[in-house]
Amino acid sequence: MKMLSCSLILLALTTYGPAQVAATPAAIQLNSIYAGADGKYDAAPDTAVIRMDIASQQDTSRAAYDHAAVAVDHVRQVLKNNGIDVKSAQFGLYQMQPVYDWKNPKHKVIGYRVVSDVTLKLRDFAKIGAITEQLADIEDTQNQSVNYILEDIEQAKAKASEDALKKARNQAASVATAGGRTLGEMLYASVDVNQANIVPVYAQAAMARSAAPMATPPPMADFTPQTVTINAHVNALFALK
Repeated sequence: MKMLSCSLILLALTTYGPAQVAATPAAIQLNSIYAGADGKYDAAPDTAVIRMDIASQQDTSRAAYDHAAVAVDHVRQVLKNNGIDVKSAQFGLYQMQPVYDWKNPKHKVIGYRVVSDVTLKLRDFAKIGAITEQLADIEDTQNQSVNYILEDIEQAKAKASEDALKKARNQAASVATAGGRTLGEMLYASVDVNQANIVPVYAQAAMARSAAPMATPPPMADFTPQTVTINAHVNALFALK
């Protein structure tokens, strides 16, 4: 009986031993250290995006169409007067919507509304103030906005990635030094880059047309355009010496 108990204990130890070895994560590499860090780069924008809606509501569909067409033609004229190629502006959509009298049980059509939008990208920031003011003076325009973007983004992405990798290397080096080791070469790295969202700045509202002309500069005059922040995250694996 005593011999049987000893055999069972030995069998249990033999079974438990290999299970401990198999539990070691296969992804762990000896003599290496893994670090992740965030980096960023603030770049000056190179493009201004001006967007505006054109909307006209009239009694008939033809009248609504004609009013919107006149407004769009005035937009073309503003661009030409400022030395801008009309083809550089993008026409985003066109919608003809019936307007109903919801108080009437029969939901009678009482008019028609035409909605469209125009987007313009400018590299010459000096023209923004005059253009936004002239576009705001056009009848049947609304929701004008201006925001700044970075289209030539590759250099900024590289700068943000360099910042993230530098921070990851510094973190890894600090841990290696604390453990009495020296950081070696980088064995692996992955990077994820993204651009922070920019909130548009709304310019003069359409109602400003009814006000008396004022000798005031446009909202964005004399201010520096908001910088564009490029964020990057780097995961890196380094050897340990």
